[in-house]
Amino acid sequence: MARSNTSEFVFLPLGGVGEIGMNLAMYGYGPADNREWLVVDMGVSFAGPEQLGADLILPDIRYLEAEKHNLRGIVITHAHEDHFGALLDLWPRLKVPVYATPFTAGLLEAKREAEPSAPEIPVEIYKAGDHFEVGPFRIEAIAVTHSIPEPVSLAITTPLGTIVHTGDWKMDPEPAIGPKIDEARFRALGDQGVLALICDSTNALREGESPSEMQVSQSLRELIENARGRVAITTFSSNVGRIRSIAEAARDAGRQVLVVGRSMKRVISVATELGYMEGLPEFLSEEDYGYIPRENVVLILTGSQGEPRAALSKLARDEMRSIALSPGDTVIFSSRAIPGNEKAILDIKNRLVDRGIKLIGDEDALVHVSGHPRRNELRRMYSWIRPRILVPVHGEAMHLVAQGSLGALEGIPEVAQVRNGDMIRLAPGKAEIIDQAPIGRIYKDGKLIGDEEEIGMVQRRKLAYVGHVGISVLLDRDLKLYGEPELAAFGLPEEDGQGDLMEDILLDAAVEAVESIPRVRRKDLDVVRESIRRAVRAAANEVWGKKPVVTVFLNRIG
Repeated sequence: MARSNTSEFVFLPLGGVGEIGMNLAMYGYGPADNREWLVVDMGVSFAGPEQLGADLILPDIRYLEAEKHNLRGIVITHAHEDHFGALLDLWPRLKVPVYATPFTAGLLEAKREAEPSAPEIPVEIYKAGDHFEVGPFRIEAIAVTHSIPEPVSLAITTPLGTIVHTGDWKMDPEPAIGPKIDEARFRALGDQGVLALICDSTNALREGESPSEMQVSQSLRELIENARGRVAITTFSSNVGRIRSIAEAARDAGRQVLVVGRSMKRVISVATELGYMEGLPEFLSEEDYGYIPRENVVLILTGSQGEPRAALSKLARDEMRSIALSPGDTVIFSSRAIPGNEKAILDIKNRLVDRGIKLIGDEDALVHVSGHPRRNELRRMYSWIRPRILVPVHGEAMHLVAQGSLGALEGIPEVAQVRNGDMIRLAPGKAEIIDQAPIGRIYKDGKLIGDEEEIGMVQRRKLAYVGHVGISVLLDRDLKLYGEPELAAFGLPEEDGQGDLMEDILLDAAVEAVESIPRVRRKDLDVVRESIRRAVRAAANEVWGKKPVVTVFLNRIG
């Protein structure tokens, strides 16, 4: 087959567009039958109660795997889990060069060391301001501000034009760490001509501008100074600027800091190596906690999203060996609730309130600020870059549509609404969806990765709702019952509404099922097995209204 000579510049999201989290963007250049590809970010989402037993949700990369012979590299914009959290699990399927900033690379290595079976991924280090090439793509990293060290936007250039992939960003005039957003460089790119802006939509529904991190720091300082007992502050473990702000506020208030939570300690270790924690007093050890007066302590904790195994959850349940809170202490939630986590967070808050602990959240004081741009910040970015095409990403449908409408009102000539799996041609010609790629979700469940069927989630969900019955039946040489069947029920009521034991009811149903089958037909053990299964399910349904999962173990002796 003859190959096409017409090159195209295309964008294909496999995650993060139509949802918040699990970001994975593909950029392709070349003819339709022989494109070269660049991946930007490879993130995860976190499993909720409906994904029983799963730890993480990862993007389905079957399309990417099919194209890996043309995949030239993976560039990570920053070290948030929804942008780089899938690398350790998915990189072995691709094995291509990875490019990351020093902090991202350091955090990736720290995560790898914490997982004994994780692969060692060679990483090419880049910094904001650097230019480098990955296949046919010329890339420039541009400094932005966000809620983690070293976030960047990427200017990606091919012979068909330059696009700006913003990653996560905001315009913070006083960031806690790192430089301000590089306005001059964005303006210069706009003067040179930008084909498309692929832009963060998270706060596209919110008017105005995001407050500065420095304002949050000042507010936290006042709260710590005015608190009487201990102060415990929970925030995202990756927010190094916030952690530093808390530590500085504690120091200025004459208090010492104790950090609790493995992920937070890991992030602080990497940040310390890179110089982001210089000038701070040494943190307390847990062994010292009991010897420090209450009014002299600030705890920085993991668990802002209600994670049951995180430090704050354990403290709320009073399950920590050497650390505890007392009535009159204060807990500050220096974070926002990620959608889906509200109930878990509320459960923790109720436990703390019941113990006489004061709570402060962002509804009470300025204790958190988003790392994403509001509408005025988006308007300013549009004015700097002046793209021909706007592609809203990183958001649910309402966020994407809101940014698209804003871009159109601000005069951007073309606004392209895409969702995961939509391949959009950016050049040549008008922006247009030209193909669909398979998309989906796979799950990390313990040490294994697979779809819902492969890791047993579908069956597990059934078990959670209706329980399980296992029954063992023996037939003798004459195909009669050999003794009474043995039955074990898990997750079923003990009795029916009349006080009869559920196990007795199900055993009777199994015996009746066998005896109702003519002996000559009992030679077919599959028929007998299925009859028992159906009879047990029907008996449970009659008295309970639900049909449990039933496993029948049937053997013939003699």
